[in-house]
Formats: sequence, structure tokens, C-alpha cells
Amino acid sequence: MTKPAVARRHLPSSPFKPPVTSPPKHFAVGDRVTHDQFGLGRVIGVEDEVAVLVDFGSPQVRIASPYGKLTKL
Repeated sequence: MTKPAVARRHLPSSPFKPPVTSPPKHFAVGDRVTHDQFGLGRVIGVEDEVAVLVDFGSPQVRIASPYGKLTKL
């Protein structure tokens, strides 16, 4: 039985560099995006950095943050 991985905090006295954190993704209405599962789409709504509504042709999908599979073109 394995325990889930826990993110460890970085100590200031550590000789190792702190882990690199990527900046959060920001989307605006009208941005062209691609999704690993749904394909190409256009952002049609933004909900206060919590979720985006994307039109992928026939389906309109609400994708919540973090946007791991969503990439801005």
C-alpha cells in the first residue's frame, strides 16, 4: 500500500533550488484554444479565473481550473 505524494515545502536553508512553479493560465473571451480530448475551440465565457466555457463546435464544455489539458493557440 502506497501513500499519496505530498508536496514538500522548500526550506530557505536548503542547498537545492526551489521547484519551478508555472504561472497560472489566463484566458479571455474569443481566444482560440485546443484541448487534448475535445480538439479545437473558442473561449465564449470566463468565470473569474475559476472556469472557462469553450465552444468546440457542437459541444460547449465548462472546463475548471487548473487547465491541464487546455492550451491557448
